[in-house]
Amino acid sequence: MEKRKKSRKEKSIETKNKIIMSADELFKNNRFETVSVDSIVKKAGVAKGTFYIYFDSKDALIAELLVDNIKKIDIGYESHLKSLPSDMDTLDMLISLVEKIADVIDNSIGYDLIKKMYHAHMTHTVKSDAIIDYNRDLYKIFKTVIDRGLDQGEFKIDMTSEEFSKHCIMILRGITYEWCVRYPNLDLKYNYVKHFQLLIEGIKKR
Repeated sequence: MEKRKKSRKEKSIETKNKIIMSADELFKNNRFETVSVDSIVKKAGVAKGTFYIYFDSKDALIAELLVDNIKKIDIGYESHLKSLPSDMDTLDMLISLVEKIADVIDNSIGYDLIKKMYHAHMTHTVKSDAIIDYNRDLYKIFKTVIDRGLDQGEFKIDMTSEEFSKHCIMILRGITYEWCVRYPNLDLKYNYVKHFQLLIEGIKKR
């Protein structure tokens, strides 16, 4: 049977994905700023002009990579939350969620990439709205848990669930930064859990 010829659209998607995957591999092993467009197209096996058909700049490619990765990661967090027993205490659910986040950061994303992300945030070398945007799904996931705790009378807070969710993420970011600074001498999961246990003591309805 004769193989079907790929359409122009399919070839275009394939080429773009090849560029993205090549860049992703280079970024994992090098600092963002040391990876050039030339090195990306060389690894992808495409012409430099082809790169600019799909991306205005290297930063535009990095931004797209971050968006894609963050979406996949947040879907994983949401799936984890849905997998928990429906009769689980919300307090335990919150701890389980932060444990999952610690596992993903430590074992899947890794120290090197997290360090690069923090560097990108502080130097503004890459548009990182996908990570810090308050509309990110991770904020919504925390809000879902907080709302559940409020509805079931487990939590008592003096702010909206949206505001409290932002504080939860700020705690995680602060501990993650400390982990980067003290790596490998600080246990990320232990500190996540410890700080959230302290937080829970403050919001637990008595």
